[in-house]
Amino acid sequence: MTVYSYKATDKSGKFIEGDIDAPDYQAAIEHIRQLNYFPVKVAEGKSASKISAGMKLSLPSFGSAVSTKDLMTITQQLATLVDSGLTLDDGLSTLVKLAETEKIRFILSDIRKRVHAGTSFADALAEHPDVFSKLYINMVRAGEAGGMVGEALSRLEIFLEKSVTLKSNIQSAMIYPAILFMVGASAVVILITFVVPQFAKLFEDMGAALPLPTQILMAASSLIINYWPALFLALLAGTGAFKFYTKTNKGRLWWDGLLLKLPLFGPLIRKIEVSRFSLTMATLLKSGVPVLQAMGIVQSILINRVVSDAIGKLRQALKRGKGLSGPLQEAGIFPPMAVQMITVGEASGSLDNMLTRVSHTYDKEVEQAIKQLISMIEPIMILFIALVIGFIVISMLLAIIGANDIVF
Repeated sequence: MTVYSYKATDKSGKFIEGDIDAPDYQAAIEHIRQLNYFPVKVAEGKSASKISAGMKLSLPSFGSAVSTKDLMTITQQLATLVDSGLTLDDGLSTLVKLAETEKIRFILSDIRKRVHAGTSFADALAEHPDVFSKLYINMVRAGEAGGMVGEALSRLEIFLEKSVTLKSNIQSAMIYPAILFMVGASAVVILITFVVPQFAKLFEDMGAALPLPTQILMAASSLIINYWPALFLALLAGTGAFKFYTKTNKGRLWWDGLLLKLPLFGPLIRKIEVSRFSLTMATLLKSGVPVLQAMGIVQSILINRVVSDAIGKLRQALKRGKGLSGPLQEAGIFPPMAVQMITVGEASGSLDNMLTRVSHTYDKEVEQAIKQLISMIEPIMILFIALVIGFIVISMLLAIIGANDIVF
């Protein structure tokens, strides 16, 4: 017999802790239930509260340990195992053995224990909100209700794969502009902090009257060299104040609204949100999630607060009995083509299929928009860096030409 410490609740919701002897984990769960308690945590050998505290100390953040790519791989593997005929319990046991990191192994092991003890798969996932989103949990819950867990996992795999692909495309596209910016910024810093001061000493010894551009350059160089700690602290303070303000509701709305109005980034952000909205709604509706509940989930995963608030207003319109396409058009957030496609899908009774088409269409639009954005950013950055370096060089040349005109 093994001693199991447990933390449970009675029918009134009061927490109770204790120890019981049982041959295995499942028998301990059954014994606790026979006592008319509802088990919350059951652990071998230590008190449940101490176990929980120890886990929190050694595993502080599961969300940072499980990336979207890792979650996609786990979902893909579990969907394959379930579709091949394995039970969910056996599939989770297999994944525990295949886990690449200790944190992933712990999470999967905990989920497997809860499922083995009789907890639903969705409820077991909900115990790890930093890893599994509301979308993930609700799709699994809908799949369990319809007896289609494997199909729900397959749809989640497609959704996560598209998210990983989009993120990878954006990161890959930004590598060259980032390198270009770093090289250009480094060149400007070297010129201002090392080259310009040498010329400043020369001009000072010659006693020449400096042109206005040269005076501006010398003042900027002196400011950066002599007061760089204060400038650095000011930059940190400004960045911190900006981040703090944009975390507030008012600041977030202002910033997200500004992003949507930017000439280059606004249309891209709008297309990304349309694609995310369409794919998520289509996936949830195909999994049997009611449209109102699906709208609530979609609202919680959208990044741009302006678009998210517009979806919240759409949800309220749906509650009042209005259709989706009318309020969507009135909101003025989505492009006309997307609204038109959704209108057709709603009228024909195939909204989920049309939303999937909208997602595919705007996935291509996003890919093309990213390429166009990068193709425009590169020459703009080159032009900006060239102008800065050109200003420095011309300022030096003007001072040198003026010095040659001095009569000794």
